[in-house]
Amino acid sequence: MTRRTATETRDLIRTTALRLFAERGYDATTMRLVAQEAGVAVGNAYHHAASKDALVQELYLEVNRAHVAAARERLRPGDLGERLRTTWHAALDVFAPFHRFGAESIGAAVRPGSPASPFSPASAPSAELARALFRDVVDGATPRVPAELRDDLVTALWLAHLGITAAWVHDDSPDARRTRDLVDTAAPLVARLVRLARLPVARGAAHDLLGLVGRLVPDASAVATGPAGGAA
Repeated sequence: MTRRTATETRDLIRTTALRLFAERGYDATTMRLVAQEAGVAVGNAYHHAASKDALVQELYLEVNRAHVAAARERLRPGDLGERLRTTWHAALDVFAPFHRFGAESIGAAVRPGSPASPFSPASAPSAELARALFRDVVDGATPRVPAELRDDLVTALWLAHLGITAAWVHDDSPDARRTRDLVDTAAPLVARLVRLARLPVARGAAHDLLGLVGRLVPDASAVATGPAGGAA
């Protein structure tokens, strides 16, 4: 029997855990079950993944990478609202297999100090992927978003993305229809507000409002300088 390398064993544990999260949800996926399904000893599983929380972070990264790839494949230059709509619908498509996991894990994600929180240092690599995607969405929009609004707008869009994810977790409609309707309403609304912000009379107020929204991010400076340079 061919012995696996340490890298192969770690990859096997990771892919097994991701499959179980999708099939059985957060609660039923234990380290013991992951080890059993992967055909390794429980101690070996813990050697390659310190805890279930560590495997959850692997899931976050996997889902965010898939979302980034799907969105960038579909994005076209043009209106900010349409680019947002495309990006958020891509997220709902990628998230779909993990609906059960999301419904079970939302309690841990919103608990202050939880490693599963999107604002935690452990989630920073996943968060950076998401924030970089929304920067691409903003930077590629035409007409151009005023430069002084872009950083705060990216943060606001990331927070809106988390809100849409929370709505999706609670959405039991076919194909998440209620959440998709929310996206179809919110995306053009954001674009209209940004267009208004180009007017000199509204630009200062828009800047102040976006800055205020950015202050909702817990310990934003720590998130921005976390692993991989950012925050999902």
